[in-house]
Amino acid sequence: MTDQAAAAPEVDALSGLEERIQKAISLVGSLRKERDSLNNDLHEAMTEIERLSNEVTSLREERNQVRGRIEKLLGHIDQLSL
Repeated sequence: MTDQAAAAPEVDALSGLEERIQKAISLVGSLRKERDSLNNDLHEAMTEIERLSNEVTSLREERNQVRGRIEKLLGHIDQLSL
């Protein structure tokens, strides 16, 4: 009976260890899924940043073109008033 009594704490310790390992495996799986999701979000955000950056560049070029045309028109108006 003493063998059974000595074996019981070992089985309990082994069961506890097994449970902790299963929790760790589950946590690692969850963290990997979260990492993958965050990497996907990051990729989408970087793509959006690139798109917006290109749009800003395009709008700045357009603004400079409009500014040049307005300055040219203002120059024509100045010539009319002379």
